Amino acid sequence: MKTDGIQNSSSEQVAVLKRYRQYLLLEKSLSLNTAEAYMDDVSKLISYFNECGIELSDITLDDLHGFAAAMGDLGIAPRSQSRIISGVRSFFRFLNIDGYRQDDPGELLESPKIGRHLPDVLSVQEIDAILQAIDRTLPEGQRNRAMIETMYSCGLRVSELCSLKMADLYPEEGFVRVTGKGSKQRLVPISGRALHEIELYLSQRCHIEIKPGSEPFLFLSFRRGKPISRVMVFDMVKDLTAKAGIRKNVSPHTFRHSFATHLLEGGANLRAIQAMLGHEKISTTEIYTHIDRSRLREEIIMHHPRNISVEK
Repeated sequence: MKTDGIQNSSSEQVAVLKRYRQYLLLEKSLSLNTAEAYMDDVSKLISYFNECGIELSDITLDDLHGFAAAMGDLGIAPRSQSRIISGVRSFFRFLNIDGYRQDDPGELLESPKIGRHLPDVLSVQEIDAILQAIDRTLPEGQRNRAMIETMYSCGLRVSELCSLKMADLYPEEGFVRVTGKGSKQRLVPISGRALHEIELYLSQRCHIEIKPGSEPFLFLSFRRGKPISRVMVFDMVKDLTAKAGIRKNVSPHTFRHSFATHLLEGGANLRAIQAMLGHEKISTTEIYTHIDRSRLREEIIMHHPRNISVEK
């Protein structure tokens, strides 16, 4: 199965794909990166059926099963298959809405079963150890403390952290405005500790030679004077985790997962966590906010009446 796109597509297919891209960006309000990912999935589909000599209007559910089987034969991982099939289903829903097809063969196309992988969670002590590993004598030291506290305090995605602007801070109200997936905005409470670290950082930020156009962004590179990148945050977290002697697989997303897990363990309402994380579906929040099994067992042993020793 080729993955080189739609270079051999007919003019009719190209027109349909252009309308689909507009649908993703304008009607579904997806980000450019997400829309391009969907287009890449459809590109694989088009290439496959062009080779098979099957037109878009003639594709059946059995044909789609053949496409899914071909992905497996090529050794594409189940998780990647699931993502591609999700894009294919979206495309056929559009073809039906657009009037190109009267049916939707993708509606009954199932994704491969994927075992849930629960990422590592940092304890509060481990987060403190990472913060202690920051060298405050370095120009970026205070900025890094502020970034980690903000990620953990607000449960931010790394992209959300990098895109934060000065105007997104509401320190008196104790909130930060976050722009998430699909450019959707939400207000998230921010801790007093994170606000304190940001305030200390802002006293140093004024000494950065900021490049034109970068002034609105909160977290900047001291060397380049531009907004920090996701790669910079990833490298910073990996370096600090190693210095703190933590052997878990830690990434910026680990702080988001730890945020949600700690809230749930502390008794926070799942719907409130869902709103703070910016999840559309509660099922997504449930995956992120699992309760540590060993802690759950300890709680049961300690509090369940059948486990309490009986005085004789």
